[in-house]
Amino acid sequence: MARYTGPVCRLCRREGAKLYLKGDRCYTAKCGIDRRGYAPGQHGQGRKKQSEYGVQLREKQKARRIYGILETQFRNYFEKAENQKGVTGENLLRLLERRLDNVVYRLGFAGSRVEARQLVRHGHFTVNGKKVNIPSFLTKVGDIVEVAEKSRDNNRIKELADQAARKTPPAWLEVSADQFAGKVVAVPSREEIDVPIVEHLIVELYSR
Repeated sequence: MARYTGPVCRLCRREGAKLYLKGDRCYTAKCGIDRRGYAPGQHGQGRKKQSEYGVQLREKQKARRIYGILETQFRNYFEKAENQKGVTGENLLRLLERRLDNVVYRLGFAGSRVEARQLVRHGHFTVNGKKVNIPSFLTKVGDIVEVAEKSRDNNRIKELADQAARKTPPAWLEVSADQFAGKVVAVPSREEIDVPIVEHLIVELYSR
């Protein structure tokens, strides 16, 4: 599958917001958007005011980049959210949050969603005791996500588990860092999803 392999700080600058694609580095003075808070490219500092469509498009692109999803897959998530009961935009964010790579990141077992995706793909995690190496796997309430037994001696995994013990996960998750495990205890509410996304703009874009 195609994926973006260029400098990720460029993506944050293009969206004009911190997307936290590099994990802890984004909280330091090395953050690209803090050093150069304008869009990348030759005309980055002279861009004109965006149209309504442009604002909606940028919001969709921002969501895609935060969760690391390609266009077709993102559209599929939207259609699934649209067919569910409730508010479409909130349904969309809940689906994205329940992805296994995002759950691993939220539990603190990865420094960024990119790292979480890589760890999942390499078979370092299990769900309810079964190995799952699909980052887009949708977790549900009651699922237990654990570091695979064979991976618990990995130095990076140990470091991340130590960090996870000092962090507070979202209320819809429980973490037992000493057990290398976490549990999905609820469906996340909109208030518990701390991403800088105005989801109704995405709904308006796809409703054109």
